[in-house]
Amino acid sequence: MYVRPKKSLGQHFLNDQNIARKIVDSIVGQPELVLEIGPGMGVLTRYFAEKQFNFKVVEIDKESVEYLKSNLQIPDEKIIFGDFLQLELEKLFPSQYAIIGNFPYNISSQIFFKVLDNRQHVSQVVCMIQKEVAERISAPPGSKTYGILSVLLQAFYDIKYLFTVNENVFMPSPKVKSAVIRFTRNSTIKLDCNEELFFKIVKASFNQRRKTLRNSLRAFYKPETLTSDIFNLRPERLGVQDFVELVKMANMC
Repeated sequence: MYVRPKKSLGQHFLNDQNIARKIVDSIVGQPELVLEIGPGMGVLTRYFAEKQFNFKVVEIDKESVEYLKSNLQIPDEKIIFGDFLQLELEKLFPSQYAIIGNFPYNISSQIFFKVLDNRQHVSQVVCMIQKEVAERISAPPGSKTYGILSVLLQAFYDIKYLFTVNENVFMPSPKVKSAVIRFTRNSTIKLDCNEELFFKIVKASFNQRRKTLRNSLRAFYKPETLTSDIFNLRPERLGVQDFVELVKMANMC
């Protein structure tokens, strides 16, 4: 049996076993549970037994589900047939767990925002994504690629760019290079500010990233607060703690 890659699902199946093993080996320690997003034909899943992982997989493609059952003998109770973005993760997984997967490029950002929503339970993420996105997420302040996800994810996770993956190890081959990246939950349980406002201010800053903060964040501050020197800067100059301080200065806190 063979699973036909579906363009509508953004499927590009990895067919290099060495890279697959390397991705699985990138999970740190022995998580309580490993949740794989979009296993496809199980190129990563087949290595979970070696690592003795307690795991579940989430798969939206019925053909892939049948393949996992018949070819890898994965039992029904380990397979969640559905859309990861629609799952109520806090109800399904009330304890700590790690996430792994070759994420569809077209929904990787949505997956990361869902990880952020469930950050108190997601202890780490090891994923393969578009190289450009991996570079953006792991970029430090001052970089041209530094953006919304860089700040939000770095606020709660230590991020490491692990390695680059060439196009020719996929079927079908994507038009861009990929990269494997790891997020490990840091010690920040809660930011020292209004977290909801933190998310809003970070997003508003980068939505007009060519403007200074004085122009892009005017709606959040009293005129006298906007005279501070920090508002002369553009958002890519600010680290996580700088944004925390910005939130504390806002008149909406």
